[in-house]
Amino acid sequence: MKNPFKELTKFELFLWLCSVIMVTASFLLLPQKDYLTLCASLIGVTALIFVAKGYVLGQALCVVFAVFYGIISFHFRYYGEVITYLCMTAPMAIMAVISWVRHPYKGTKVVEVNKMTKKQVVVMFILSIAVTAVFYFILSLLNTANIIFSTISITTSFLAVYMTYMRSPYYAIGYACNDIVLIVLWVLASIEKPANAPMIVCFIMFLANDIYGFVNWQRLKRKQHNV
Repeated sequence: MKNPFKELTKFELFLWLCSVIMVTASFLLLPQKDYLTLCASLIGVTALIFVAKGYVLGQALCVVFAVFYGIISFHFRYYGEVITYLCMTAPMAIMAVISWVRHPYKGTKVVEVNKMTKKQVVVMFILSIAVTAVFYFILSLLNTANIIFSTISITTSFLAVYMTYMRSPYYAIGYACNDIVLIVLWVLASIEKPANAPMIVCFIMFLANDIYGFVNWQRLKRKQHNV
């Protein structure tokens, strides 16, 4: 198998290295060390650079990240994040892996970019409203910390994973919105437990990667559809 990192452009390699360095530096500078958080963060930033390229490898790493992140969230009583990532994001990431494997662009490693129909968009928003309402009720019963932000995180996560499964470039916009919410959540968590600070850096770098992902998927769409 070829080394996938050799297939990154200079900018993509630079973005990945910056993400790894920032996450690792934030971990090393803190007196309290949480190795699970570090591991999850490194897997996450690596996953996103390959998702941005449209590689199935990125989606496979997203499944691994979802499991790690769910465990971390459980320890901090962010039950919304636990439920979102273990019960929704991870399963849908697996479905996305299958979808991407079945839709390569002309036999390449790159997934075929799809344009969602109006019906699919309507279904997405109806489901997101239903998911938000149900999960808000569940999170209330679980006495979830920072419930408003946790609920918003569920909504943005659902929109993102739905569009990822549908192979839409706008998946990155959904994840970018989710990144902003998660930055707020982990800032609040880090005030209580500074060892969680690497998660803030992690999602800041996630935001940078998702912005690039949107730009690159638009480029892929133009190339594949001759737009």
